[in-house]
Amino acid sequence: MEDTYKTVSAPSEGLFKDKGSRFISYLYPVTTEEEIKEIIQQVKKAHHSARHHCYAWRLGRENIRFRANDDGEPSSTAGKPILGQLTSFELTNVLLVVVRYFGGTLLGTSGLINAYREAASEAIGNAVVETRIIEAEYRLQFGYNELNQVMQIIKNENLKQTAIQLEESCRIDLSVRKSEAVRIENLFGNIYGVTLSRLEESC
Repeated sequence: MEDTYKTVSAPSEGLFKDKGSRFISYLYPVTTEEEIKEIIQQVKKAHHSARHHCYAWRLGRENIRFRANDDGEPSSTAGKPILGQLTSFELTNVLLVVVRYFGGTLLGTSGLINAYREAASEAIGNAVVETRIIEAEYRLQFGYNELNQVMQIIKNENLKQTAIQLEESCRIDLSVRKSEAVRIENLFGNIYGVTLSRLEESC
């Protein structure tokens, strides 16, 4: 099972020049559309005299959502080649904005496509790309009598605990690598008195 995805750990920048036009690219790690909107507004404010602020983003780890925006450039000459670079490098949970300062000479359709693609590629090339594990989140609920058996499995499997409540009625939240999820479910399922429920997956 494929249970990893690629993203970037920090923002990065790139620059491409052609016939006087400057294409400044910014790559950001993101997790929500609200965060994306905020960053785009910040870039537009910082480059308010630029003619175009084109962008593309991809969100999600398995069911990936994406969008591309030409921001006034001819259709599919900006957002699409930016998105193409994100897809080519298999990046997700990222936003890539390319700001264009017009140099006075028209580049034509192919020239624009190449410029936005190269600017996007520069930012990606300057980024630190990380491969992260997709994890499933679980909640264990059990009585104090089952604590030793539960903790033995957690120790043997080296499972990551994200929340612990150990009282007469115990609760432990766990992160489990997705490819191991079914096997771990079965291990806890063999202990009488333990209830295992699936929570939201972590990013």
